Amino acid sequence: MNYVMAAVIGIIGGVTSGLFGVGGGVVMVPAMLFLLGSQVTDIKQAIGTSLAVIVPTAIVGSWQHNTRGNVIWPVVFTLIPTALIGGFAGAWLTTKIPADDLKKMFGGFLLLVGGKLLFFK
Repeated sequence: MNYVMAAVIGIIGGVTSGLFGVGGGVVMVPAMLFLLGSQVTDIKQAIGTSLAVIVPTAIVGSWQHNTRGNVIWPVVFTLIPTALIGGFAGAWLTTKIPADDLKKMFGGFLLLVGGKLLFFK
């Protein structure tokens, strides 16, 4: 295991999580696939590992944002139940979608989100 590279991915993922609200899927998944390819051999492993890492990262980031008044708790409590259902459904769907197709879908998603952020308000 390349612990130094994994640590760098963790730092970058944590910073982007706290800064932009993304880090697990957008940063860690591609980074693990490209930089930890001998340990993380497919996108499904990268997604699962990213989700496990993002839980404590999200807790720390949420706490810091809450201390600055940046958390809208009524929205949080509205999103939690449906996000849990969506997370369960998404994880289940990974068992039905081949890894190569999932990788392409993920790449397309990143392109769409990136284009929206770059070119539209």
